[in-house]
Amino acid sequence: MPLSFLKKKKSPIWERIEHDDITRLRTKYDTYYHIFEDQKGTRVTKDGKEYVMLSSNDYLGLSHHPKIKEAGIEALKKWGSSTTGARLANGGRSFHRELEEELANFIGKESCHVFSAGYLACASSVTGFVGRKDIVLADKNLHSSLWSGIKLSGAHCERFAHNHPEHLREILEAEEKETGKAVVLEGIYSMEGHIARLPELTSIAKEFDCFTILDDAHGFGVLGKDGRGTADHFGLTDEIDVISGSFSKSLSGIGGFVASSKQAIEFMRSHSKQTIFSAALTPVACACAKAALQVMQDEPEHRERLFKNLERYTSLLKELNLDTWESEAPAVPIVLGEKEKVYYFWKALLEKGIYSIISIAPGVPPGKDLIRTAISGAHTADDLDRIEEGIRYAATKI
Repeated sequence: MPLSFLKKKKSPIWERIEHDDITRLRTKYDTYYHIFEDQKGTRVTKDGKEYVMLSSNDYLGLSHHPKIKEAGIEALKKWGSSTTGARLANGGRSFHRELEEELANFIGKESCHVFSAGYLACASSVTGFVGRKDIVLADKNLHSSLWSGIKLSGAHCERFAHNHPEHLREILEAEEKETGKAVVLEGIYSMEGHIARLPELTSIAKEFDCFTILDDAHGFGVLGKDGRGTADHFGLTDEIDVISGSFSKSLSGIGGFVASSKQAIEFMRSHSKQTIFSAALTPVACACAKAALQVMQDEPEHRERLFKNLERYTSLLKELNLDTWESEAPAVPIVLGEKEKVYYFWKALLEKGIYSIISIAPGVPPGKDLIRTAISGAHTADDLDRIEEGIRYAATKI
């Protein structure tokens, strides 16, 4: 037996890894990182059991659309699997430019840049424009990607109460007029399902000469004409300086974008490390996003079915007096307020073949522990029947 004083002392980092309570509890209760063996539309299979997916961001249900799949196959045949480089260097191709032009035109901006991940795009929408001498005014419920961008920018950050224009005004009134200021918002807040109060917020931002950044990952494809997004929904596209978003929601793909003026996009390409050093979006991802963008415009029935499904689903939750945090979007939380209630509700849904997601503090504010659900245009009447059965059953367990 080796003497204790001869044992090699472990790094403090390894000590932290080995004694982390968050990881221990996550793996014990098996709430995340699940692997599905099969997927057919809204149905997924895990350990031989079929579930209706009630937590996907595939809002329009396009992930298995034949035109999108065919576009991806053809791009793979023509261009291969990757351009194996950053756009700054050797990674740019004509299909990147084509997608960017179509996105910019659709959104109503002069120019656009596409990224290999939505997280990168949204972070770059901040780091590409905000500097250390600036102040960021951030809604306190922003997505992690935006917080990453704010931190990396080095700017001083002031948080204002969620979706609260008057609190934003109070903070701005205390700031020096000459300092560069950026207001960072989301179009639809993904956990709460709240639509940003853009008319009031942009009016205040304009009054104080603020640069306005909007992450519209969850609004793009859902709100506005043909799904042009939250800014279009309010007729405020020209009032927003930068609009970012993701392809992994309504476009059912992977990647993201930042849209603005041509001058601003070129500035971001010069200054954002996430833009400069990230590998280019793959040929398949570009082709699928481009095809999905066209389908979104040519086939309005997908959005129509989404809102029809959403109406049925929210009516059920209202009937059962379940707290949806006043959600206005396809992302619908079921707020239960206690970790134990959330866990047993989630387990009851699994028992009935419904797959959802748990979100607890600190991922949500204290007292807002919830089940995160999302409705899709791909959900069938049979899916909704099963969802209703599962929700009714789970509600009896709390």
